[in-house]
Amino acid sequence: MELLTQIAGSVLSLGSVAAMLGASLLGVLIGALPGLNPVMAIALLLPLTYSMEPLIALGMVAGIYNGSMYGGAIPAILMRIPGTPAAIATTFDGFPMTQRGEAARALKIACWSSAIGGTASALALMTIGPLLARATLHFGPAEYFWIAMFGMASIGVLVGDDALKGLMAAVLGLLLGTVGLDNLSGIPRFTFGEPWLLSGLDLIVILVGLYALPPVIALAEQADLKGLSAAALKLGRARLGWAEIRGMVPTWMRSSFIGIGVGILPGAGGNIAAFLSYSAAKSASKDPDSFGKGNPHGVAAAECGNNADNAASMIPALALGIPGNVVAALVLGALLIHGLQPGPQLFHQNPALVGGFMAQMLITSLLILLVGGAAATRVFAQVQRLPGVLLVPMILVLMAVGVYVINGRVVDLWVMFAAGLAGYLLEKLSFPLAPVVLGLILGPMAEQSVRRALLISRGDATELLTRPISAVIAVATLGLILWPLLRAFQRRRRAAARD
Repeated sequence: MELLTQIAGSVLSLGSVAAMLGASLLGVLIGALPGLNPVMAIALLLPLTYSMEPLIALGMVAGIYNGSMYGGAIPAILMRIPGTPAAIATTFDGFPMTQRGEAARALKIACWSSAIGGTASALALMTIGPLLARATLHFGPAEYFWIAMFGMASIGVLVGDDALKGLMAAVLGLLLGTVGLDNLSGIPRFTFGEPWLLSGLDLIVILVGLYALPPVIALAEQADLKGLSAAALKLGRARLGWAEIRGMVPTWMRSSFIGIGVGILPGAGGNIAAFLSYSAAKSASKDPDSFGKGNPHGVAAAECGNNADNAASMIPALALGIPGNVVAALVLGALLIHGLQPGPQLFHQNPALVGGFMAQMLITSLLILLVGGAAATRVFAQVQRLPGVLLVPMILVLMAVGVYVINGRVVDLWVMFAAGLAGYLLEKLSFPLAPVVLGLILGPMAEQSVRRALLISRGDATELLTRPISAVIAVATLGLILWPLLRAFQRRRRAAARD
């Protein structure tokens, strides 16, 4: 009881509350600006935390992290430009809802879903974090290989009607993921003698170009001189009724579990959680064909899944000292700056600090309902009312600035424009972009894991299936592949019976 009182007093102090509120607003702004991301913001923040109290510094990290993960949904819904890589899946149904005049409804669903996913993740961190963290000790290269394969199997759900084009797009993503130094042998691959390619193609640069530039080009083609009216946006009329909220509960629960599970696994991330949550929602839907055309459950699944990864990624970071993603690694850096050693002893030596940070992750998730909803509907959504001829140069400048500050290289701007032109052509030829991204993210993970597993087993491929956890994930992967085929077979049988 004394510990809880100490934690509550520290978290609810004026400095901590101000840090969480201000950082949450800043996080929404960062997520809403294409090219900027929470990793960049937190990395710039870390040097400033030297003179801060540890809990205030961690409160700012929590606010920026949760706020920016929701903020990425704002341009994804309004302009089909994901503010963060994890918001890519949000564009699939969020932007079609905007085209139907349901932008406010989509933003409200994203706000609620982000808050619920983040809250579920924070509760998992607070209650079962140490127990779940121990389970990851049993994961080896074989398990990570099947996790990557499970993620890529979701391509079968995302490709739409033309499976061949979807597979070709996935292969393109896999090829892009091979550029750079081979992590196991150190041999350069597809670098063409260019030193800047040794580190591979920057994921954020590719994603900004692939997803942000095509809609900007399309906007330029429209030569819009008027912009949308306030009536067209209908931002003041969005209300989620209790019936709709009840209908979203299964999607929120499913996506929360997926996001938490993905977050616990080091090296996965919110983008994978969003894709898997979206795929699961589409597979479970009675009308899977409506996904990609403005189904609200698509927005809810993607946003809940990617936010449920947030606090869960801290579980292995705090309990084992193993960062679940880049942001978790930066949190470890913040702890080390203040002389705190992450790992199992952290819970015993600094329980008030760990408990306070967990509480801050929960509070900043709930703050999304306050600052996120207001910011989205009253400020950021109004950008749609600007004429297209003004939006195009503004977005291009934001993209260029955001991409340049990642690595400080002009060549990244050329990579962004090349990826954007490629994305534009792929869309014109009706190729889906989601498999490209999934192949780029999961391809290197699958390759490195399977090679490590074969090295450990001395070339015995049966090791990939004989380990119990690997076998379970392999069966789940097979089920994910067969499920859409089974649903299609059932639909054909019903159609034949009606005829």
